[in-house]
Amino acid sequence: MVLETIINPITAERKPWEMFFIGLVYSSIAILLSFWIFHEHASLVMVFLTTMACVPLIYNVIKLEEKKDVVISEETTLLREHGKVISFLLFLFLGFTVSFSLWYTFLPADLAQNAFSVQTQTIANINSGVTGSFFQNFNILTKIFFNNVKVLIFCILFAFIYGVGAIFILTWNASVIGAAIGNFIRTGISAEARAGAAKYFHIFSLGLLRYAIHGVPEIGAYFIGGLAGSIISIAVIRHDLGTKKYERIILDSSNLVIIAIVILLSFSWQPLLRFM
Repeated sequence: MVLETIINPITAERKPWEMFFIGLVYSSIAILLSFWIFHEHASLVMVFLTTMACVPLIYNVIKLEEKKDVVISEETTLLREHGKVISFLLFLFLGFTVSFSLWYTFLPADLAQNAFSVQTQTIANINSGVTGSFFQNFNILTKIFFNNVKVLIFCILFAFIYGVGAIFILTWNASVIGAAIGNFIRTGISAEARAGAAKYFHIFSLGLLRYAIHGVPEIGAYFIGGLAGSIISIAVIRHDLGTKKYERIILDSSNLVIIAIVILLSFSWQPLLRFM
């Protein structure tokens, strides 16, 4: 595959920032192909095509991480090695998000609506339940936390069943967040129709920060959970079941899941501070 040759797993871990540009390229090609071939279903097809482009790289990275579980016995060292993977996956996710938001912002309104139709409907469904009362929002945020845990479970299951299945859920989330950021930017640009380039850059930066503050840690938690599920999946494929190696892998994966839940618990409640 041509896209597979752009970067290899070792380079991805050593230079995680390069994955930001890989994310831009993968998602942009997916959007263009979706418009060209599957115009009426572009909002979902672009997510599938972006995911397909990532599969070879992510699979090879997960194989490396599973090997580390077998070779490295010190848990802190192992978690530090896993941190490199989470770092490059986050840059990849940011690349997706920025790409989707830019396409949403600069496409003509009718094309943007078609390309992100399912994403905008998802955003509308989420926003329909938001109110201004502390206690009402407390209940909503409780639901958000458990929904985040549900997404985490899906990431683990998809990763276990499909090996790299979690990347699909996370690409979908990137498309939804990108659509939300793009809508925010379009609204801001419309309100500042006569503003200069500096103002446009300010609006774009504000749109990114609006969703990145809480979104990035949560997405990081999903990546951690997905990594845990993928490591177990690769171990099963390698027939490590019942061995001491497998016990070590289960211990490491359990620690990753616990870390992911702690991150979700820590950041899901942050919005409550504005009501206190």
